[in-house]
Amino acid sequence: MHIIEIENLSFRYTTSDRKILDNINMVIDEGEFVLLIGPSGCGKTTLCKCLNGLIPHFHQGILEGKVIVNNYNVAETPPYVLASSIGMVFQNPENQLFSLSVENDIAFALENLGYSRDEIKERVDFALKAVGIEDLRNRSPFELSGGQQQKVAIASILAMKPKIIVLDEPTSFLDPLSAKNIIDLISELRNKLNITIILVEHRLDLAARNATRIILMDNGKIVLDDEPRKIFSRIETEVLGVATPKIIRIAKSINKKYRIFNELPLTIEEFSSILRGNLIDRSK
Repeated sequence: MHIIEIENLSFRYTTSDRKILDNINMVIDEGEFVLLIGPSGCGKTTLCKCLNGLIPHFHQGILEGKVIVNNYNVAETPPYVLASSIGMVFQNPENQLFSLSVENDIAFALENLGYSRDEIKERVDFALKAVGIEDLRNRSPFELSGGQQQKVAIASILAMKPKIIVLDEPTSFLDPLSAKNIIDLISELRNKLNITIILVEHRLDLAARNATRIILMDNGKIVLDDEPRKIFSRIETEVLGVATPKIIRIAKSINKKYRIFNELPLTIEEFSSILRGNLIDRSK
């Protein structure tokens, strides 16, 4: 079932003569994990803003085409209505956190939309547990680590119980271990709650293993759109400034001489398993 449908979407800001998005067409099914990649300035963030209503309701520009999210026409639907269907997590979690406690931050949007006290408590408890930060409930967001802050930002979106979560480079300000934890958390939430995930991310070594699909953008257009292994089999070590995962590059290098990998591995575990199996077969 299509949960997002984009038809002939183009957009340019009023301050620019250049189209940031140029005739985008795509559909995303419920429960997919879509990894959106491409060089800086290619239109990834602008596309995300078209999904949650920031465009055209807050950012001025010329919008053409149609964006349907969970059966809502985004251009005709107020953002507060869309918030129950789609939530967005930004690069810097501090831009989304402002209350004196984690609990209050998660409850803020619910209070503004007029939910009852009991409903707010149930949703806050659900979000804290889902993200695994129940022990941070009464802490100030500003005394937390970057990884913990990003979890609070994700929890504040989860409390709205959306069907779609868009994350715009959520690991940009995090160290490698915290980045891995956040991406693993996102994948876990998708599997447990059947949430559709759209992730903008440059750390493909961490993100590609969880994605069901990769969309590569350049100059406001979709260049490639396919399953991760098929995408990486079609591109070299780097395309449009986006580097393929190291494990893919190693496998391709080995294949040039020994042809061991019939299917490109996305993780170290897959790499080791295929390599070990091949060595055992050769020893027989």
